[in-house]
Amino acid sequence: MTIDERLEALVMTAELHQKELDGLLMTGELHQKQLQADAEHIRALARIAEIHERRLESLEGDQP
Repeated sequence: MTIDERLEALVMTAELHQKELDGLLMTGELHQKQLQADAEHIRALARIAEIHERRLESLEGDQP
């Protein structure tokens, strides 16, 4: 294998690694967006749970 062939093989390998890295970065960005959406949903559910907890405490406080 000549030097030129080796260089070409290295360039091809580097290009493949770059494409793989780009794909991983894109996947990471998608996961980050999904994580943010999940966090918002969890916060909303926590607010609903707090409202229900206060409502139940209020109802229990009205009982003899």
